[in-house]
Amino acid sequence: MAASIVTRFAPSPTGFLHLGHAMSALYAWRRAREAGGRFLLRLEDIDAARCRPEYADAILEDLAWLGLDWDEPVRVQSAHMAEYRGVLDALAARGLLYPCFCTRAAIAREVAAIGNAPHGADGPLYPGTCRRLPAGERAARIARGEVYALRLDTAAALAATGPLTAEEEGEGAFRIDPAPLFGDAVLARKDTPASYHLCVTHDDAVQGVTLVTRGIDLKPATHLHRLLQALMGWPVPRWRHHMLLTGPDGRRLAKRDRAVALRALRAAGRSPAEVRAMAGFPD
Repeated sequence: MAASIVTRFAPSPTGFLHLGHAMSALYAWRRAREAGGRFLLRLEDIDAARCRPEYADAILEDLAWLGLDWDEPVRVQSAHMAEYRGVLDALAARGLLYPCFCTRAAIAREVAAIGNAPHGADGPLYPGTCRRLPAGERAARIARGEVYALRLDTAAALAATGPLTAEEEGEGAFRIDPAPLFGDAVLARKDTPASYHLCVTHDDAVQGVTLVTRGIDLKPATHLHRLLQALMGWPVPRWRHHMLLTGPDGRRLAKRDRAVALRALRAAGRSPAEVRAMAGFPD
């Protein structure tokens, strides 16, 4: 069983990798290699406005310099948009998606007017305005060319799947409850034809990932991802959410932290072994 483990590291090429990325990549890589399994690399580049080819090239170069290798060709999400569109079409055919014409500004105003609006993992929850629109009005607005996003009708989706659980490695199973965390999550919008949540769960299924390792900040997303897996009949991996590296100010590292970018450490004369140790993985 141990040899069947498949892990992955899936950065977005929107900046240079930093020590936090190194920690996450090394964790997934070592889990796979120590078990005789496979470690995959994926580039999550669906955000066309922010992703850059030079960052994608730098990711491959930095990881190789760090001493990591990966199995199979690198999967690049922007090359698979037709697959994600197929998932959206399948969900729409079951009546589980609806068009949302609300702008971010309009949603913010409506939430502010509600007062004490419920908050989820990403802030105030969408109040479901467009979910209540009659089908005829939806069709007419689409025909007029109004811009819209596609939202998952979470209540309908949960009614279709029934109760769900997910397994956190080392902790056991926990109940899935995405509604108070994400409400009716956006799965596609004009500037991003498929959301992170949809793409990552699809790709994990296609690539046969059996253990999803990622930072603890992404643990709430497991609720939505597990729901999508159930809706699409995809295999269900286990999850392991690790702690995050933080800077001197106690805040988690981000791509804006240039001082701890792998490129900066490399330019300063740090060796791969030293950087692996700084990321919590001494040789």
